Amino acid sequence: MTFTLHPKSCPLAAIRSLILQKKPNIRNMSSTIRGPRPASVVVLHRALAPAFETFCRANRGPLPLLGRSEPGKWVLPALGAISGTRMDRPQFRKYEFGTCTGSLTSLEEYSEQLKDMVTFFLGCSASLEGAWEKAGLPRRDPPGHGHVGAYKTTVPCATVAGFCCPLVVTMRPVPKDKLERLVQASCSLMGEQGQPVHIGDPELLGIRDLSRPDYGDPVPCQPGEVPVFWPSQLTSLEAVSSYQTPLAFTSAPGSTVMTDLKDLEAPAGCPTPEVHPISQDPLHYSITSASAVQKIRELEAVIAVDPGNRGIGHLLRKDELLGASLSLSHAHAALLTTGFPTHFSHEPPEETDGPPGAIALAAFLQALGKGVSMIVDRRALSLFQKLVEEAVEQGVLKTPVPILTYQGGSAGAAQAFLCNERDPKSPRFDHLVAIERAGRAADGNYYNARKMNIKHLVDPIDDLFLVAQKIPGISSTGVGDGGNELGMGKVKEAVKSHIRNGDVIACDVEADFAVIAGRKNVEHPGAAPSPEWRLGQCGHGGGRAALPRHPRPDDPGAAGHHHGAPVTTPSTPVASTGQTATSGPGRSP
Repeated sequence: MTFTLHPKSCPLAAIRSLILQKKPNIRNMSSTIRGPRPASVVVLHRALAPAFETFCRANRGPLPLLGRSEPGKWVLPALGAISGTRMDRPQFRKYEFGTCTGSLTSLEEYSEQLKDMVTFFLGCSASLEGAWEKAGLPRRDPPGHGHVGAYKTTVPCATVAGFCCPLVVTMRPVPKDKLERLVQASCSLMGEQGQPVHIGDPELLGIRDLSRPDYGDPVPCQPGEVPVFWPSQLTSLEAVSSYQTPLAFTSAPGSTVMTDLKDLEAPAGCPTPEVHPISQDPLHYSITSASAVQKIRELEAVIAVDPGNRGIGHLLRKDELLGASLSLSHAHAALLTTGFPTHFSHEPPEETDGPPGAIALAAFLQALGKGVSMIVDRRALSLFQKLVEEAVEQGVLKTPVPILTYQGGSAGAAQAFLCNERDPKSPRFDHLVAIERAGRAADGNYYNARKMNIKHLVDPIDDLFLVAQKIPGISSTGVGDGGNELGMGKVKEAVKSHIRNGDVIACDVEADFAVIAGRKNVEHPGAAPSPEWRLGQCGHGGGRAALPRHPRPDDPGAAGHHHGAPVTTPSTPVASTGQTATSGPGRSP
């Protein structure tokens, strides 16, 4: 909770006691006082105070603002003690025009300048120690007496005025089987401030070497441990440096003061977080609420019914829909594909269940602020252009979705399509989704359920899914109901054993997540009709499952991913029968 201090007076003795790191007799006027809490300080000229306060509010994850002084009254709220720092060690950093020009044990010699400056007090990651204790886990500290390492990321903070900097995170290795326990403990003690910003491969945050932190000392990961990252208040140092103000001060890394603000308890009824793996290469875990998991599992059960008695129950794998939803929620840019020309003697030959699902998913991704493109067969390009135009006219899509085609070609064509300048470390998309898309069989052909070869109508978009498996950072989802759809290679043995003609028609190309949907339109209890489904009501079909809302791991303004907060279940299209499908209750995107 952000508040402003309003002390009745600011005697010189109080200022001096703060400068010398003594205990002043000044009380905080906030009603939220609950006991000692570590904080770091940032001291800026009074003219910059409004912009910096706005910057902190816009980036509350790494910069939780506990309080600030009034201009010209440099005081600390009920300063108690120094958190594990020695008086002979530097407690402050001095910045001049964005450059750190010195480390100071006190600010006594700057008492005149401080009269024209404002002090901000930021909550810090030292508060996490209580979570380790609550979870019953031993603390992992750096060797020696250094402070835990922190790392600059390639994730940008929200820019305000001249404050523009990357997110800084702190990392602690956590035993794999204790991840959920620690996350639940940190969220229960600290609310959203306790939520990790990322769990898994550091390179997803742009961190190349955990043994070389930008601040502090590393804590090495042992076998069986997973790196967990929390937003760090050291982001404030980068912010101060970015503004290049003539004079500023900050707490030195590893140095904190204790205020009378204790870690606030999580609000009553705060959702219980769960931790789920969504990728092994690169290693990546996602956090969501237990209630969201339950809703998605309910939807998975509903769409898994087999009205045609085709035997699709044998294809089901638990939590494929959950994994697909969580993975897609982390995506920055998604590439959608659909199109199954099973009616090869008609024009157009497409089934009607995939296209409206792809349009609906594109609408959800747009609402979540994600990039989205579609890739289709060249022969069907005009059809999909018309569908997108209609969707924009009806308000289903906010803006037109780029529609691409792919014809294959050389061995490197797929990687060239998926990556900027063919560089696998710079993919254009980080999630591929195939919705009722014809999938390549083991013999290289494409078959409908009746074993009719439709290869002459299908472009080799499967190649993109095959190459994506070799590019770290690109995930994929396939949605289907007969085993011959793109992505169903993950369950091809079950298709061959239990689906009619499965030995011939089974798709041989895998997706990371195979969502099996026999019932294509689902309606969550208590939900209201959604305008996204007008296309379905007009005869195009439509259908979806569930996509929870998760801010990206690069959203420092959200204290990490809001995975522990209530989530929406606007859903992933999974095909259609022409009925209306609606989302479950929750927060709108």
